Amino acid sequence: MQTEILFTVEEAPEGGFVARALGQGIFVQADTLPELREQVRDAVGCHFEPEDKPRLIRLHFVRDEVLAA
Repeated sequence: MQTEILFTVEEAPEGGFVARALGQGIFVQADTLPELREQVRDAVGCHFEPEDKPRLIRLHFVRDEVLAA
Protein backbone atom coordinates (compact mmCIF):
# COMPACT_ATOMS: atom_id res chain seq x y z
CA MET A 1 0.00 0.00 0.00
CA GLN A 2 1.22 3.47 -0.89
CA THR A 3 1.15 5.97 1.94
CA GLU A 4 1.19 8.99 -0.40
CA ILE A 5 0.28 9.91 -3.97
CA LEU A 6 1.70 12.97 -5.74
CA PHE A 7 -0.14 15.15 -8.26
CA THR A 8 1.40 17.89 -10.36
CA VAL A 9 -0.99 20.83 -10.71
CA GLU A 10 -0.79 23.39 -13.51
CA GLU A 11 -2.96 26.23 -14.72
CA ALA A 12 -4.80 25.18 -17.87
CA PRO A 13 -4.31 27.41 -20.95
CA GLU A 14 -8.08 27.78 -21.31
CA GLY A 15 -8.50 28.60 -17.61
CA GLY A 16 -8.83 26.52 -14.49
CA PHE A 17 -6.44 23.82 -13.37
CA VAL A 18 -5.31 20.33 -14.36
CA ALA A 19 -3.77 17.72 -12.06
CA ARG A 20 -1.92 14.54 -13.03
CA ALA A 21 -0.87 11.77 -10.67
CA LEU A 22 2.73 10.64 -10.98
CA GLY A 23 2.96 6.90 -11.60
CA GLN A 24 -0.81 6.45 -11.89
CA GLY A 25 -3.33 6.99 -14.67
CA ILE A 26 -5.27 9.72 -12.90
CA PHE A 27 -6.01 13.08 -14.56
CA VAL A 28 -8.51 15.67 -13.32
CA GLN A 29 -9.55 19.14 -14.42
CA ALA A 30 -11.48 21.88 -12.58
CA ASP A 31 -12.27 25.59 -12.75
CA THR A 32 -11.21 26.45 -9.20
CA LEU A 33 -8.77 25.11 -6.61
CA PRO A 34 -11.52 23.97 -4.20
CA GLU A 35 -13.16 22.05 -7.07
CA LEU A 36 -9.80 20.57 -8.06
CA ARG A 37 -9.16 19.33 -4.52
CA GLU A 38 -12.59 17.68 -4.46
CA GLN A 39 -12.03 16.12 -7.91
CA VAL A 40 -8.61 14.77 -6.86
CA ARG A 41 -10.01 13.17 -3.69
CA ASP A 42 -12.87 11.62 -5.66
CA ALA A 43 -10.55 10.32 -8.40
CA VAL A 44 -8.16 8.74 -5.87
CA GLY A 45 -11.12 7.11 -4.10
CA CYS A 46 -12.36 5.64 -7.39
CA HIS A 47 -8.93 4.55 -8.63
CA PHE A 48 -7.87 2.52 -5.58
CA GLU A 49 -9.50 -0.22 -3.58
CA PRO A 50 -10.20 0.98 -0.01
CA GLU A 51 -7.39 -1.12 1.46
CA ASP A 52 -4.89 0.18 -1.16
CA LYS A 53 -5.85 3.87 -1.09
CA PRO A 54 -2.98 6.21 -0.13
CA ARG A 55 -3.37 8.00 3.19
CA LEU A 56 -2.00 11.30 1.87
CA ILE A 57 -2.52 13.23 -1.36
CA ARG A 58 0.20 15.75 -2.17
CA LEU A 59 -0.45 18.54 -4.69
CA HIS A 60 2.68 20.00 -6.28
CA PHE A 61 1.94 23.30 -8.03
CA VAL A 62 4.02 23.94 -11.17
CA ARG A 63 4.11 27.38 -12.70
CA ASP A 64 6.20 28.49 -15.66
CA GLU A 65 7.25 32.09 -15.92
CA VAL A 66 8.83 33.47 -19.09
CA LEU A 67 11.06 36.53 -18.97
CA ALA A 68 12.39 38.58 -21.86
CA ALA A 69 16.19 38.33 -22.06
